[in-house]
Amino acid sequence: MVKQLHKILFALLLVSITMASFATPTKVVVRAKAKDAKFIGTSVGGAMVIIRNAVTGEILAKGVTTGSTGNTKLIMRTPVERYKPISDDRTAKFEATIDIAEPTFVTIQVMAPYNKKQATVAAQTQVWLIPGKDIIGDGVVVEIPGFIIDVLSPQTHAFVSLGKNNNQIDIKANVVMMCGCTISKGGLWDGEKMEAKAIVKRNGQPYQTVTLNIGKKVNTFEGALKTSEPGLYEILVYVYDARTGNTGVDKVNVVASK
Repeated sequence: MVKQLHKILFALLLVSITMASFATPTKVVVRAKAKDAKFIGTSVGGAMVIIRNAVTGEILAKGVTTGSTGNTKLIMRTPVERYKPISDDRTAKFEATIDIAEPTFVTIQVMAPYNKKQATVAAQTQVWLIPGKDIIGDGVVVEIPGFIIDVLSPQTHAFVSLGKNNNQIDIKANVVMMCGCTISKGGLWDGEKMEAKAIVKRNGQPYQTVTLNIGKKVNTFEGALKTSEPGLYEILVYVYDARTGNTGVDKVNVVASK
C-alpha cells in the first residue's frame, strides 16, 4: 500500500515537472483608463489588478498600476487611429509575466482608484492568453467610470450651530476625474458643463436639493443649504456629466442644533 502511494506521488511529480518544462513565459500589460479622461496611475494610488484563471479561480498575477496619467494631447485631443497607441513608456500600467503551457482563459479584474475607497469602482474583462504571445503596448485597457468626490464641508459628524447669525450650512466638495485630472471653469474638464447637486435629508426625510457651482479654486464645487431647523442631516453630493453619462457620489452626516 505504501509502495503504491509512493508510485502515485512520483507519477504526479513527473507530470508536474513535465508541465512546468512546457510552460512558456507570457507577458500581459493591463491599464486602467478613467472614463473621458486619462490613465490611473501613481498620483492617485494606482489601480489594483488581479489576473485569475477564469475556470479554476487561481490567481495568476496581481499588482498595482504605476506610472503617469499619460500624454494629455495624445489621449484627449488627438483623433483615434486604428493600431495607433495612446500610451507611452511612462504611462501607468501593470505588467505581469505568466507561465502557461496551453491557451488559458483569464479574468482580469481592476479596482480603481485603489487608495480612494469611497470612489473605487471594480471593472473586469476576460481574454485568452496564448503561450508566448505577449499582450503589450497599450495592452488590455479597462475603462473605469466615475468621479472622485470628497465632501470637504461640512465634515463628517460635524456639530453645526444654527441661529440668528447662522441660517445656513456651507457645502463644499472636491471633485476630480478618476485619474486625478483637474476640473475647472472652462478647462479640458469643464466644471461649468457638469451638474453638481447636494441631496439633503433631515431626520431621515427628503428636505432640500442644493445646486453646487464650480468655485474659483480648481476641483471645488460650492453651495449653501439655507436652514434654521435643527436635526440630523444627511448630505449626498453627486456630480453628473450628461455628455458622457459619468457620475460620482460622496455622502456625509451632520448634526445641527440651535
